[in-house]
Amino acid sequence: MHKVIPMTNSLDWLTLSMVPGLGLTGYWRLIQTFGGPGAVLQASSAARGKVPGIRAEVLKGLADPEPFRQEAVLELARLHDMGAECLAHDDLRYPDLLRQTFQPPPLLFVQGRLELLGGNAVAMVGSRAATSYGLRIAETLATGLAGAGLLVVSGLAMGIDAAAHQGALQAGGGTIAVLGCGLDVVYPQQNKKLYDQIRADGVLVSEYPLGTRPDAYRFPARNRIIAGLSHGVIVVEAARKSGSLITAEMALDQGREVFAVPGQIDSFKSAGTHWLLQQGAKLVHSLDDILEELSLVARVIENGSEVADDPMADLEPEAAALLAKIEPYAMNRDDLIAISGLSAARVAELLLLFELDGLVEIVPGGGVCRSEYENQRHETQ
Repeated sequence: MHKVIPMTNSLDWLTLSMVPGLGLTGYWRLIQTFGGPGAVLQASSAARGKVPGIRAEVLKGLADPEPFRQEAVLELARLHDMGAECLAHDDLRYPDLLRQTFQPPPLLFVQGRLELLGGNAVAMVGSRAATSYGLRIAETLATGLAGAGLLVVSGLAMGIDAAAHQGALQAGGGTIAVLGCGLDVVYPQQNKKLYDQIRADGVLVSEYPLGTRPDAYRFPARNRIIAGLSHGVIVVEAARKSGSLITAEMALDQGREVFAVPGQIDSFKSAGTHWLLQQGAKLVHSLDDILEELSLVARVIENGSEVADDPMADLEPEAAALLAKIEPYAMNRDDLIAISGLSAARVAELLLLFELDGLVEIVPGGGVCRSEYENQRHETQ
């Protein structure tokens, strides 16, 4: 038996949402006509019937809202039992940025550190089947954003979303995961460990009641919340037709900034980000590009220290020459040996030293590429 819990104004909002056939447009049309969900539920059938665009199925349900109120009471009790809450649109904890969007979710079901919803946030989205380059960049940027005191918002999908959440958590920062299903449904199952970590150290957000399955049509709707919670949206890797571009378009519609990370010009997984850049999205070359554009925080030096010692300073000429031949994108080790003129053993020795100093990264398959640190140092010379 469920324990008795105090009911708030969210009960009226939730009751109205339970009426079959009532979509988002109809919901807000009723709210705007009567002034609030309580007034909608108490209005006469004749008055509700005069509201344009409200379907007969909805009017029939509103004629006797008591069953939906009881359903809402049970839903609030279930949320309470699992340590979650229902935030109505008029709740002071409802995120201000999202409230300002067109037809925002009347209700948010949330679990975790609710105080994070009031912070400055930046969204990061991209391909589910991301490349090692995309995953590395997403995690690096998310770590930097969290270190600068910003929240990282994403959708808990595989690939770029997961890397963004992980980067923020690893930096000890906050992250918000917007779900396309109920709070109690873990999707995808591969991210169960990440889901649990966000529930403990971040916050899970959904506009759907408990038990709602992750049907495909829910994710475009979910994307508008990701954009609505954020000052800007960063697209790391995306095909030309993808949900990430839908999120970017929704961000533009909401007056938010859109950032795009360039990739290899022959990679179809970066075709969408390159198209965004052609349309005027802000090019992301480093974390500072995002921070300066949004003007949310001052530039933060990593780890709270001044510029660290330069590991390049003590390189012997042979090592420096080899490092100069390593590209930002993964290259085959045999090709590197061939163009270096050094023995395989000497190249292996130097690569190990480079990796220990954070100058290169060894990628899956044994390839090698310059690290993010070395890329930035190389570009400033």
